[in-house]
Amino acid sequence: MSRIGYGAAQLPRLHDRRDEAVAPLRRAIELGVDHVDTAEFYGFGFANAVIRKAVRPEDDVLIVTKVGADPDPGGRLPLRIAQRPEQLRASVEANLRSLGVDRLAVVNLRRLDSGPGLRPEGDQVVDLDDQLAVMTALRDEGKIGAIGLSSVTLDGLRRALPAGVVCVQNAYSLVSRDDEDMLRLCASEGIAWVPFFPLGGAFPGLPKVTEEPTVHAVAESLGATPSQVGLAWLLHHAPNVLLIPGTADAAHLEANMAAGEITFGDADRTALDAVESRSNDVPIG
Repeated sequence: MSRIGYGAAQLPRLHDRRDEAVAPLRRAIELGVDHVDTAEFYGFGFANAVIRKAVRPEDDVLIVTKVGADPDPGGRLPLRIAQRPEQLRASVEANLRSLGVDRLAVVNLRRLDSGPGLRPEGDQVVDLDDQLAVMTALRDEGKIGAIGLSSVTLDGLRRALPAGVVCVQNAYSLVSRDDEDMLRLCASEGIAWVPFFPLGGAFPGLPKVTEEPTVHAVAESLGATPSQVGLAWLLHHAPNVLLIPGTADAAHLEANMAAGEITFGDADRTALDAVESRSNDVPIG
């Protein structure tokens, strides 16, 4: 599998230009992308609709989706938490319909236990075992091929291992490395580590890779951009890292893919490894 995939979260920026939205995804596939990350709540189903149109069976592209939140077009935020078992099942069914498939290859359970973002309250505080029960049932029914976890704690991952976990998506970057122990556990268990916010926080006040002087210095010495250096560091940091940077711009897409070709000398690697890590584990909204 290519170590750099494609994240569909930015596709809804082209909501009023649906035909144009197909182009970046087709270009990604031409450049070797073979795994795409999506969710029904990306643009209220828009991203899934574009994927359905753009990805062909002969492309042999793995589509990874997620549940744990649903679209909320009329809400203060464009999504609402949906953690209860019956909501997870309904979200799987919604993704099946919008993607036009009979089986979802990989589904990430977005737990919302860590990292920046919303936190569950009231009846949305659901035990992980109850959620895993419905996810494994969906897998047994053939509606899910494999289970992943997102925004999970180290303890949560350990509890979930017996259910079979193929990937973990947590907020993680050069400047926010709270989950080193979890990354090592994933590596030892053969679980893919797929960081979201790979260049740091997308919310105000959270650390950003592209604001680090060391990153800029290394980028200048290599003739690369700070973003490319941040992505390349992740690939070099651990062998089980897979990236899913998202963009709706063809030039940005090609720059992201080119990050996979960057190599670091010992001095650059040492300097980057020494960049301070700051926590991004804060609630938003």
